[in-house]
Amino acid sequence: MIITSLLDNDFYSFTQQQAILHQFPAVDVEYKFRCRNEAHLVPHIERIKAEIDALCILTFTNEELDYLKKIPFIKSNYIDFLKNFRLQRDYVNVYAEGEKLCIDIKGNWFQTVLFEVPILAIVNEAYFDGERILKEGYERPRVPKEGYDRFRQKVDLVQEYNGKHGQRFKFADFGTRRRLSGHWQERIVQRLAKDLPDNFIGSSNVFLAMKYNVKPIGTMSHQWIMCGQGLPNVRISESQRFMLDAWVNEYRGDLGIALSDTLGFDAFLRDFDPFFAKLYDGCRHDSGDPFTWCEKLIAHYRKLKIDPKTKAAVFSDGLTFPLALDLCSEFWSRIQTSFGIGTNLTNDCGYEPLQIVIKLTKVNNHPVAKVSDSAGKGMCDDEGYLKYLKNVFKIGI
Repeated sequence: MIITSLLDNDFYSFTQQQAILHQFPAVDVEYKFRCRNEAHLVPHIERIKAEIDALCILTFTNEELDYLKKIPFIKSNYIDFLKNFRLQRDYVNVYAEGEKLCIDIKGNWFQTVLFEVPILAIVNEAYFDGERILKEGYERPRVPKEGYDRFRQKVDLVQEYNGKHGQRFKFADFGTRRRLSGHWQERIVQRLAKDLPDNFIGSSNVFLAMKYNVKPIGTMSHQWIMCGQGLPNVRISESQRFMLDAWVNEYRGDLGIALSDTLGFDAFLRDFDPFFAKLYDGCRHDSGDPFTWCEKLIAHYRKLKIDPKTKAAVFSDGLTFPLALDLCSEFWSRIQTSFGIGTNLTNDCGYEPLQIVIKLTKVNNHPVAKVSDSAGKGMCDDEGYLKYLKNVFKIGI
């Protein structure tokens, strides 16, 4: 099995699921899978189906539930639901359209929100295993030697930076969804916790955070903001503010990093008024030029008479270590910085990584959209709705 624990998932999946349980238990959703680069995934479809079958047999162990109970903002009634929780296989449809792999997920939001990350991890590992990348040329079991060499270079680069500038560079592992394999991600987290203890602040992967005693990292994903577009009695123009407010109502000051690019950063800043800017600890960057984004964020805080040094900028879009270190050097003295590094950390082994996503496309049978500041990262199945949404939020106008 590729996935052997339901905690082998990003932390934001669980924080969102708890908020869904308490605020949106009756919402129905649809997700679709997309591969942004050319890769032959259909030959691996039977392995993918079998792994999803196996995923849907898993339940939470007592040890895993005890771990979640220790997190202060995870509530006891949510843990009670997880005691009997199991992912439902009939919510997922895996099929081929010619040479295109299709994965549709449809059902209750609470029941389906945990599918996204493990299915992406399954597709990755099934592909790299099937292409024999995980079967040939290892130095040690299931990891190509090139991966070890590149990882060691990253550690050396951070240690060299520490020697010149101090240990102000802080980063987390965000690599579950696009990892080469689960084994490789585990080795990376294990080594980072040992080799860079003052720089490595945790992992988005809850299972690895539990196993290696590091902090689980994450707040919300794009689907949290997107869902507001399809909720009854919520005007589209108010949907982003509505979901930002719903998050605050759930966590009351915890998990205070807002995702800033679901409808583009300019539309976000128009909604990120003094109320939200003071309530939230900071913002996460996930598309567009990161230098421009951070300059605009700092300017926004100053315009609202908020000291940017009291707030955080979290970078997470396609980061490499050289880019992250450059961003740290540029901004650390003006705003608190941290970095979530994904593909470049867990799938930099000499092969082209898959660029795959699973995104929300409908809420209560209503189309929803993600409008990105980076070409190719937006997602919507309804062009008419997308045009309407851009007009409402003055996107591209």
